Amino acid sequence: MSPVRRAMALASTTLPAKTGLSLWCPTSPSLARRLPARFSPIGSRIASRGLVTASFANENREFVIIGGGNAAGYAARTFVENGMADGRLCIVTKEAYAPYERPALTKAYLFPPEKKPARLPGFHTCVGGGGERQTPDWYKEKGIEMIYEDPVTGADFEKQTLTTNTGKQLKYGSLIIATGCTASRFPDKIGGNLPGVHYIREVADADSLISSLGTAKKVVIVGGGYIGMEVAAAAVAWNLDTTIVFPEDQLLQRLFTPSLAQRYEELYRQNGVKFVKGASINNLEAGSDGRVSAVKLADGSTIEADTVVIGIGAKPAIGPFETLAMNKSIGGIQVDGLFRTSTPGIFAIGDVAAFPLKIYDRMTRVEHVDHARRSAQHCVKSLLTAHTDTYDYLPYFYSRVFEYEGSSRKVWWQFYGDNVGETVEVGNFDPKIATFWIDSGRLKGVLVESGSPEEFQLLPKLARSQPIVDKAKLASASSVEEALQIAEAALQS
Repeated sequence: MSPVRRAMALASTTLPAKTGLSLWCPTSPSLARRLPARFSPIGSRIASRGLVTASFANENREFVIIGGGNAAGYAARTFVENGMADGRLCIVTKEAYAPYERPALTKAYLFPPEKKPARLPGFHTCVGGGGERQTPDWYKEKGIEMIYEDPVTGADFEKQTLTTNTGKQLKYGSLIIATGCTASRFPDKIGGNLPGVHYIREVADADSLISSLGTAKKVVIVGGGYIGMEVAAAAVAWNLDTTIVFPEDQLLQRLFTPSLAQRYEELYRQNGVKFVKGASINNLEAGSDGRVSAVKLADGSTIEADTVVIGIGAKPAIGPFETLAMNKSIGGIQVDGLFRTSTPGIFAIGDVAAFPLKIYDRMTRVEHVDHARRSAQHCVKSLLTAHTDTYDYLPYFYSRVFEYEGSSRKVWWQFYGDNVGETVEVGNFDPKIATFWIDSGRLKGVLVESGSPEEFQLLPKLARSQPIVDKAKLASASSVEEALQIAEAALQS
């Protein structure tokens, strides 16, 4: 680090950021012109207060990101794009890896060795968003300080300091919390921590599951949501006896219509997957070797299993930040449309943030890679520039399964918008199908399976514009292509 940058970093250890923005000196007229009106350089304050140093473990103290997932990686890229990373940015993560595209862990990462599984460094951010692969060397080259395998366990917001698990003291000028979520777990007393029971949030979790899949014969997946569907599809590639157990009466109940869920369930059955619906778990049983051996249901029946995957949702990873303002109804750290918390200088992005969903005028929290990427970019741009536009996110979800070599049918669906109102289904799932959600005559949401690139590109336009559509005309469409043409024509009216 250059002497000037080192002095800047040391200065940030003594100057509290009370504006919600970091403290930095513009190095060019163009940068100076971008400064918000309420932002003043730090030079005069250093002179008036003196440069007092402290013993902190991080050299880069102007901006600190807590978390090593998608949001952290895309935030880092945005800092670099704005020329504000080198010697200024520090990322602290509990994992041993640089930020990566987390969705891969329940998709291609779980493929068996002969089916070309995904592996790092292949899916470091930001390849999922069409950007550069940010390997550990990339962070070094960009002057970004990385602290691996040392999660933050304590925070003093008044002193602007953090404490890590190993006792390191860190200093920050502006803090971005990108800690994501933790997997919801079964209690230990019902077998939630038995050998052979798995939860997936990190590379180490996925590696442990792969080790089990290599010797498994019978796999039970608890949960009928995204993780359940994706892990079950991967288990099929290993030719394992696979059962999905969930309390609802259909797959992915929070999004799929009953008719749509039935189509996917039939596809999974064709691949040998069994379903136990409307069931609750009493406990997980252990065999004589101490490993999980069965799943016992509330009705007293049991399902044999030597590997169990729990995919029953997640909760915000609040950790040592529980004293920040929280949204008690939806969980997560409360932020505004620029991802500022109520504490100046502290921001929250990605899964952990409860933010205003402008398009539907409500507060929400979104656990999805697309939001992680976009919220990171929006937050950093707002932090570094005069950008003050409120985050205007359009909900987007997708899944890709059965995409390994030799699969008879690859699945890739995308959804945009809000799944409210009445539904119209078009198509026979061979391979395409589309579901439209219509509320008060307006198209609110749309899901398409196996769409073309052009069709997928149309979906966000429809969902954001919410055109008035003729429901009867849409329902009479003979194909997904015709239905989408009808919907697209409504954009012009």
